[in-house]
Amino acid sequence: MTVHIGAQPGDIAPTVLMPGDPYRARWAAETFLKDARLVNEVRGMLGYTGTWNGNPVTIHGSGMGMPSLSIYANELIRDYGAKTLIRVGSAGAMQDHVKIRDVVLAQTATTLSTPSAGIFRELNFAPCADFGLLAAAHRVAGDKGITTHVGNIYSSDVFYDERPDLTEIMTRHGVLCVEMEAAELYNVCARHGARALAVLTISDHLITHEALPSSERERSFGEMIEIALGAAFA
Repeated sequence: MTVHIGAQPGDIAPTVLMPGDPYRARWAAETFLKDARLVNEVRGMLGYTGTWNGNPVTIHGSGMGMPSLSIYANELIRDYGAKTLIRVGSAGAMQDHVKIRDVVLAQTATTLSTPSAGIFRELNFAPCADFGLLAAAHRVAGDKGITTHVGNIYSSDVFYDERPDLTEIMTRHGVLCVEMEAAELYNVCARHGARALAVLTISDHLITHEALPSSERERSFGEMIEIALGAAFA
């Protein structure tokens, strides 16, 4: 057990999928895993472990934002031996060619600040995905006929952003979408030698102001889980 995770030794699988919302973790575990069981509920952050195609998998919430994810990613790796961590979540598109319901595979993650900034100090470290996971996810998505985009994303440390100038600069430089966790996941996994990837569904659009209806978000979220699981065990 750790301060934030009440799982016992052996309860956490080497492969962990990390949605932000703990209730999405529960839904994904009940939908995709066989014999899923609750292994953590400390502070309401739900984690479940079961199997997918015979492979042990944990699906554990990360909370919103990089500080929250950093806590769980660190403990999952250091204290429970997790080796592959895949963020599955929603994002806002920042390019015209990226459409609602498309999936973005985050090759790299731009950010203003992360909890790891104090470690890097003056170094501008470039957080990036594990290439094996990235390539496998792209293949899986293609086989399923899911439209995907691979490239740079923006991990914001605020939800209510008041920097339209910053959005314009990132759009100009080809940043595909914005979310709130991937950059720190990539930092933590790089530091501890674990594999990392973010698989993101576009739920809203910063340019067109479209938004995915709540009734359709669950189906789109399911496609992310399929891609993540397929990539993890390719």
